[in-house]
Amino acid sequence: LAETINLDEKKATEEEESLKLQTWADLPVELLELILCRLTLEDNVRASAVCRRWHKVAVAVRVVNQSPWLMYFPKYGSLYEFYDPAERKTYSLELPELQGSRACYTKDSWLLLYRPRNHGVFFFNPFNRHMIKLPRFELTYQMVAFSDAPTSDLCVVFTIKHISPTVVAISTCRPGDSEWTTVNHQNRLPFVSSIWNKMVFCSGMFYCLSLTGWLGVYDPLLRAWSVLHVPPPRCPENFFAKNWWKGKFMAEHDGDILVIYTCNTETPIIFKLDHSEMVWEEMQTLNGVTLFASFLSSHSRTELPGAMRNVVYFSKVRFFGKRCISYSVDDRRYYPRKECHDWGEQDPFENIWIEPPRDASLN
Repeated sequence: LAETINLDEKKATEEEESLKLQTWADLPVELLELILCRLTLEDNVRASAVCRRWHKVAVAVRVVNQSPWLMYFPKYGSLYEFYDPAERKTYSLELPELQGSRACYTKDSWLLLYRPRNHGVFFFNPFNRHMIKLPRFELTYQMVAFSDAPTSDLCVVFTIKHISPTVVAISTCRPGDSEWTTVNHQNRLPFVSSIWNKMVFCSGMFYCLSLTGWLGVYDPLLRAWSVLHVPPPRCPENFFAKNWWKGKFMAEHDGDILVIYTCNTETPIIFKLDHSEMVWEEMQTLNGVTLFASFLSSHSRTELPGAMRNVVYFSKVRFFGKRCISYSVDDRRYYPRKECHDWGEQDPFENIWIEPPRDASLN
């Protein structure tokens, strides 16, 4: 018995000495992540210089970018709401300048809007209230996109319209132009397959995705249009029966074209265009990228808070504005778990993701 007591005392003494010898560098990874993810960028960089272990964790949780906000367009009035998914906060802002208009596209904190009543087309930045008008143009059902912020000399506005079984009309405009330029182009796809309802600007080109998954590309410098010989991505089961109009999203990330297909309870499928082989490659991981998907325009981000990485955020908020519906590629599940949706039932013009300037606040 005495020998057992001595062994226990010896073991306790060794453990006590071991604890005394531990340093901050010995903190468990989970605890270290919780601490470092709450630091500002400047303090995170300082902490990463402590040791190799801290550097690895600090870089993994470092927040460099700001996530887009979800902007809601009211059915009545001029009170607009903005939801920040990182902070899970909602802000309100009176924007009477936008009454009677609908959103078309967003990029670099700018909205492109259209007033059906008088065919007015204009840019608006809700964070500084600046407005830039374009020549009037009738946008009926076609989608529209732009390449850069309207304050840039590189900005081009682009839209495409199917006008016959083998012809599309492409219209472009730049801020400062007195009118739109419209040119007809031959189109090798039949009518249904050439209704283009998703657009992104990537590496100097406008990429358009058709209802049936074909990919068209427009070069604004050469004013050249072509439909790529890329077989459409594989769709979820019953996709075209239930969700053919609104259940897919397209985004650009670092020169890559990404497409997301969703359908009710089906697991979302994410594809990346392989430019060398000209095929759609199904992605099993997002490699730390976060996607923000909405019908009108979608965005990608890197270096967001750790819990937001490898996640697709959709344009729907639940739990009284506290939780954005998302899908974790790593966990292969939705959050909240039962909040998957048939996006064909959603109003496509109800909201849009917009990129706020750094440290934006609407308080």
